[in-house]
Amino acid sequence: MLRISKLTDYAILVITRLAAVQAELLSAHQLAEECQLEPPTVSKVLKLLNKAGLLVSVRGARGGYRLDRPAEQISITQVVTAIEGPIGVTECSVEPGSCSHEAVCQLRGNWHVIDREIHRVLDSLSIADMLHPLPAAPGRLKTQPIKLHFQTN
Repeated sequence: MLRISKLTDYAILVITRLAAVQAELLSAHQLAEECQLEPPTVSKVLKLLNKAGLLVSVRGARGGYRLDRPAEQISITQVVTAIEGPIGVTECSVEPGSCSHEAVCQLRGNWHVIDREIHRVLDSLSIADMLHPLPAAPGRLKTQPIKLHFQTN
């Protein structure tokens, strides 16, 4: 099963909360309370998002964190990458040469198409989009099939 980690889920929750208050500074403690997360988890997330250049950190008694740029300019891909590292369905789509079967793999090209589609979808969604959540679907999420176009040689 493909899924993001809890830490990435929490990072999206935290950065969406910062987007909701726009330029206002929020401390790690405030974010932990408002997002109902453990303070050490929020501190870890903030450190990673700040290191990735998605947040600005202001020190001092009235310090805290805010977005580095408008929420419309921060994609879900950027947040996931800040927490997880490069996104890839298979090892070879992230790090070429990492698989001993790469030279003879008949599926590699297809995995790359799937990988590009995942990137396309995550790049098309911004933190601003996350401020307007869709209603939760009961049970398993039912989606429309995506038509992938595989090129044959």
